[in-house]
Amino acid sequence: MALTIRMSRGGAKKRPYYRIVVADSRYPRDGRFIERVGTYDPMLPKGSAARVAFKMDRIQHWLGLGARPSDRVARFLAAVDVLPRPAIPEQTKKNKPRAKTLERMREAEAAKKAADEAAAAAAAAEAAAAAAPAEEPAVEEPAAEEPAAEEPAAEEAPAEQTPAEEETKAE
Repeated sequence: MALTIRMSRGGAKKRPYYRIVVADSRYPRDGRFIERVGTYDPMLPKGSAARVAFKMDRIQHWLGLGARPSDRVARFLAAVDVLPRPAIPEQTKKNKPRAKTLERMREAEAAKKAADEAAAAAAAAEAAAAAAPAEEPAVEEPAAEEPAAEEPAAEEAPAEQTPAEEETKAE
């Protein structure tokens, strides 16, 4: 005989009230039970002490005999530190995204990563460009001005002499 600690519904329509009972797992939910070990009134506020009430000594007795609590009762017992919190069971594959959706998600991640890398590279290049031109023109400008001043003077003199020589030849 497999024993279960579970809830049995009572109360009026839209006014639920549950008894926490120890029953044979083959019995119907609201059917025969072995012993009543607590109550649960969902109509009371969550902070109320009377919302969930247990006979702790009887629950310990039945747990010692091998009774297994239902998921909801196991959560109630975990709240009062009688049992460890039950693990959430793994869901079926129906809740997971399909192959096409996974592919789109991967593409979106890759595009986002590429955009982030491009933004980082642009920021690095901008920072390097902002730092480099400030140093280079200060060093190169004085050296560039001195030869530039000499070269145009040398070029202008022969250019002026050439038209004058042409005039004398033409006369």
